[in-house]
Parts: sequence; C-alpha cells; structure tokens
Amino acid sequence: MRLPIQKPTRRQVLQSTACGFGYLAAASLARQNSEAASRNLLAGKTPHFAARAKRVIFVFMQGGPSHVDTFDHKPVLEKHDGELHTFDDARVLAKTKEITKHRVFKSPWKFQRYGQCGQYVSELFPHIASHVDDLCFLKGMHTDGVAHGPATLFLHTGSINLVRPSVGSWVLYGLGSENENLPGFVTLQPSMGNGGPRNYNNAFLPAVYQGTAIGRAGVPATQAKIRNLNNAILSPEIQAQQFEILRRINAAQASARTADSELDAVISSYELAWRMQHSVPDILDLSHEPAHIQKMYGIGEKGTDDFGRQCLMARRLSEAGVRFIQVNYGDNTNNPPWDQHSNLPKHAEHAFNTDKPVAGLIADLKQRGLLEDTLIWWGGEFGRTPYAQANGTGRDHNPYGFTSFLAGGGVKAGFSYGDTDEF
Repeated sequence: MRLPIQKPTRRQVLQSTACGFGYLAAASLARQNSEAASRNLLAGKTPHFAARAKRVIFVFMQGGPSHVDTFDHKPVLEKHDGELHTFDDARVLAKTKEITKHRVFKSPWKFQRYGQCGQYVSELFPHIASHVDDLCFLKGMHTDGVAHGPATLFLHTGSINLVRPSVGSWVLYGLGSENENLPGFVTLQPSMGNGGPRNYNNAFLPAVYQGTAIGRAGVPATQAKIRNLNNAILSPEIQAQQFEILRRINAAQASARTADSELDAVISSYELAWRMQHSVPDILDLSHEPAHIQKMYGIGEKGTDDFGRQCLMARRLSEAGVRFIQVNYGDNTNNPPWDQHSNLPKHAEHAFNTDKPVAGLIADLKQRGLLEDTLIWWGGEFGRTPYAQANGTGRDHNPYGFTSFLAGGGVKAGFSYGDTDEF
C-alpha cells in the first residue's frame, strides 16, 4: 500500500536545507522579540550618561504667542512704528503676487528688565517675570510650518509630511516610567485639531508609548478625568478575581504569538488600568492641596482657575513619577487662543489666564526640590510678525523667529540663547 506523499512545510524546508542557518537566525530573533515583549517595556531605564532632567512638563501655548510682545524686546519697532517697510517672508510670498509694504507695529505693552540677569519681559507676564533668574530663553526658534496644523505637528514630532513619534513618546521610550501605577506620558486637555492625536502619538514605536489624554480642549479642567476607573457594581474581591482570569488569558494569548506591539499594548493597558484605579483618582483630586498652594496657581480666581488646575495636576503627576506631562492652553476652534491676526490686544487675556499658573508651577516645583530634575518647556508653534497684518490691528504668523523658555532640569538659568534680527 502506497502511503500518500506529504508535502513538507515551509518551516521544515528551511530547517533541512542550506537556509537552515537563516531559520536559526529568524528563530533567535523571534525568541528575543518574544522575550522583550514579555518584559515591562515601561520599566525605568538607565541612560548612557547621568540624567539632569528626569521628567518633562511641556506647557504648550497653542496659536503662536507673539515673541515681540512677550519676551523678545524690539526697541526698533517703537522707533519705526507706523512706517511702511517690505518684509519678504513666507506668508507674504505665498499670499501676494507682488511684494507689498507693511506697517511696522510697535508692541502695545511696555517692557522692562527683571532679575539679576536683566532679562526684558513685557508687562503681559509680571508673575513669570519674577522667575527670570530661573529661566533659559531660546530666542532663535524657527519652524518649517507656516500654518497652525503643520507647525504644531513639527513642534511635537519634528516632521510635517511623515508620521513620526511625538516628543513625549520618545522621552518615555528612552527613559521608561518612574511609576508602574500611572501612564508614563500624559497630555492634559489636548486639542482635537491641528494634528490632534498625532501630537501625542507613538507612530512606529511600540503602542505602549502613546500618550494618555486626560480631558480635552474646550472642556473645563474640573471635568478632566479618566472615565470608568471605578466599578460601583462589583466588589473589589470580585473585580480582583476577574482581573486575574483576564491576566492569565492574556498571558496565554501572548505566549502563543510572536511579538505584537499592539497586543502587548492592550495587555499592558488592561493591567495599568487595574492599578490606576487605586492611584489616579487621588492624584487628580486637587482638594487635597492646601489653600495657599491652590492660590499660588490662581485656582478659584476668574481667568486663571482652569489653567491653574492643569498646572497643579502637572505638578502632582510629575511628583508621582509620570515621565512626560503636556499642559495645553488651547481650544478646538479654527482660531487657537494666541492667534490674533486682527485683535492683538486679545493677547492680554491669554497672558493673564496663563501667567500666574505657570509662575506657580515654577515656584511650587522649586520649593519642593523638584525643579532640579524636572524640565519645564514653555512655547508655541511659531511667533508673529513685527508688522500689522494687512495694516490692521493684529500680527501674522512668523515661522522664522520666535521665543521659548526652559526652566529646571540642569539648563543654564538666567540666560538667553540665540536672537532674531532687530525687527
């Protein structure tokens, strides 16, 4: 009796031919990937060099604050105020066939020197001005983005055309998390526009490095919660039993498959969510903070309450071991807060809303000894022009020069780096 001929499998062919060495290499890589997937990808990592900054708080000013009205004093604008000059910038070239002249527009706000470093700050930011000796100003910032969407993506990911990981994802990937009971990367009240989730996305990095959004722009900070953390129906004992069963099922599923970053992220998110039930509600509950600390952030005061709550949440999250926290001052409209094309005086409202909270964050971190290893980064996606747009009462986008500032984390304090031209 002739037995049926069984065709060898692809794996058998690889194992039994000269390509067997290729099979061994592939099997080794698969095993390494599986082992790597089984480890906690968010575990803290040791950098190549001793770290000065262990965590980052990025305070994002959506819409492009005008550097020439905030931290980059330009006396020449006062000297030539009202004069017509030619400015051959990208926005002009894109919008007009012929180069037109624009009216030089001096700042409506006065500047003066502050601190031992003598840094000029406009009267828009009296509270931040009191901390200039702790700040490092970067005055030569520039971007490839001319409009809000591309410039915001470029600021967060370093790319306009390619899908790249956000800076928060890179930081978490490089350093891991300091607390296994909390997300390693949190963004507070992000905008859904101008890049939306791509601004806190992991792109090609494993999915566990994506940012966790708490709240969203346009919704009060008092509602910035993580939903469904508590189960009011089942007892803690029953929930623990359910979680243990789910954990075993997930472990069996993962062991039967080669490395799968999305599956690993889902399993990790389930386990993290379980641990978060016991830690996140307390961290996001600002009522635990003394009245004098809340006052430092402007909480309970008109204008500053909402952003003050975000900044205080950022301090509590960083103190609890979150590696990267983004605090967003933005909205979900087509005209972000700082985008004053025709009404520059509106800058005063946004400066008032953010000045005291940011100054409170700096002071609070400093008094707790956290500023030494926490890097604060303040800035928008671009600056604004030294001339009045359409000779009106606002300023256009300026990708060629704008200002950000840093504090803590080992940066050179009381210092200003870079410059823009006299206009």
